[in-house]
Amino acid sequence: MPGTCGSDVKWYASLGGLVIDSSELALDDEGLSLKNELLRLAQRMPKAELHLHIEGTLEPEMAFRLAKRNGVRLHYADVDSLRAAYAFNNLQEFLDVYYTGMSVLLKEEDFYDLTWAYLQRVHQDNVVHVEIFFDSQGHLERGIPLNVQIGGIRRALKDGKQQLGISSKLILSFLRHLSEEHAFETLDLAEPFLDQLDGFGLDSSEMGHPPGKFARVFARCKDLGFRITAHAGEEGPADYVSQALDLLQVDRIDHGNHSLDDAALVQRLTTEGKTLTVCPLSNLKLCVVKAMDQHPLLSMLKRGLKATVNSDDPAYFGGYVNDNYRALIEHLPVTREDLYQLAQNSFDGAWVSEEEKAKHLHDLNRVFG
Repeated sequence: MPGTCGSDVKWYASLGGLVIDSSELALDDEGLSLKNELLRLAQRMPKAELHLHIEGTLEPEMAFRLAKRNGVRLHYADVDSLRAAYAFNNLQEFLDVYYTGMSVLLKEEDFYDLTWAYLQRVHQDNVVHVEIFFDSQGHLERGIPLNVQIGGIRRALKDGKQQLGISSKLILSFLRHLSEEHAFETLDLAEPFLDQLDGFGLDSSEMGHPPGKFARVFARCKDLGFRITAHAGEEGPADYVSQALDLLQVDRIDHGNHSLDDAALVQRLTTEGKTLTVCPLSNLKLCVVKAMDQHPLLSMLKRGLKATVNSDDPAYFGGYVNDNYRALIEHLPVTREDLYQLAQNSFDGAWVSEEEKAKHLHDLNRVFG
């Protein structure tokens, strides 16, 4: 199970929905009724997920299934032992397991199955729009060409729109522990597929790899007309968020927790209306926060930041989008207004047309009456 900071993370994804568990029975009737109402709202309200790594949706059962199909030997006896390995004390320990899991993704069919399973799962959570990252360099290093990666993911996203009504954007994310030259090489390889991409991102281990390291490659992405987002201020300092704004000219900040350490930065993010794609269960599992009741999400909202709720790598961090909402409702004084604001922020921060945003907000208003 989780590492030391995430010792109170529950494996929400196995519960099949947002329900009150026995730990909440100490609440009085009024408190229990309110929590139930908030959980129902969180379940019913339409929402967008803006921070999701498709490789991070690889559940142990699928890992074993794809390994068997592709003749890949996993160094775990069974599903339970692999799930037990989904335990880490920090970001780097997680990444070590995460990149190992990629080894079962070899064919276009694998990328399709992975993406389709995710879409089916979040359809249950009333997610109506997704913007997903894929770590192309991690697959290219294993000899998996871009057409295989993008082909499988895009085919699933198309089926998601046609069969589930989920719209989507696809973001190629550069790995910051690699060089900017490697990112440029990847961008060159992606040139024939630019019409199938919607943006570029920056992820992987943050410390020691400031956003400024990739200023030139993101300037090139901007010149090509693409939207930009970057992980910053998760384990890195507030200055990394400032660098992402100044040197990368990002449209969105992924995580951004440590923005709260700099009052001037908070004011700037608020004034510029930048969306922060916050991931509560991820923050707990990776020790960005010590306990969920210490999570800064509500502080972000109160200070005017456009925070959203996302799952990051749900197979590894204990749950999908609604599981993150449940964790917040269980441990923080979340209100009906907070839920509405978080869902609204998810649509405001999405890279969709104003007409699409208006439709989603209309549906959101219907749920909230």
